[in-house]
Amino acid sequence: MTIKIKVYSDFVCPYCYLAETPLLEATKDKDVDIEWMPYELRPYPQETLKPEGDYLQRSWQESVQPLSKKMGVQMILPDVSPQPHTHFAHEGLLFAKRHGKEKEYTHQVFKSFYQEGKNIGEVRVLREIAEEVGLDGEIFQQALESREFKMEREMYLQQANEELQIKAVPTIFIGDRVLKGLHPQANIERALRGALRDAKFEFCEGDECE
Repeated sequence: MTIKIKVYSDFVCPYCYLAETPLLEATKDKDVDIEWMPYELRPYPQETLKPEGDYLQRSWQESVQPLSKKMGVQMILPDVSPQPHTHFAHEGLLFAKRHGKEKEYTHQVFKSFYQEGKNIGEVRVLREIAEEVGLDGEIFQQALESREFKMEREMYLQQANEELQIKAVPTIFIGDRVLKGLHPQANIERALRGALRDAKFEFCEGDECE
């Protein structure tokens, strides 16, 4: 029985990148369908954070860096200043979904930003990422420049903010269960077991439910 998982994340959220590791470990060899969903912490034209600013410097040294070392995830604080807006990156995600490459694309965008320090707000950089995961770079670039996925992205953002009341990322929906923030592998596995029990009861009838 396939368990549907939706992960709301923003590519400039370090905890979202860190959340990828325990999620993939917890779901390894399990019957799950993971869907990465767009979320923007600071949508254009809001100002984004600067890596040299006190907030990012403090959070990186006191929280992100210790966590990344503990989890064995290589990370740097990108020096792109100010940090990029991520509407193009998320529209690229929707393109990748259409072509069956969302997981590869998501991972590569995170890696390009948090390991290589690339400016993932630039279409040129996103095209390179798309080509690295096997997407057609020219068609990808055309889709971003024409804003083919703008309305779809805005629809998902509206749903996340208004219907689902998401206020921070990562937020992971595992069946009907919700995990907010960065969770260890054990918590995700526990939520998976619960979601599987929920799914079994949903399809059973009367005395056949045990």
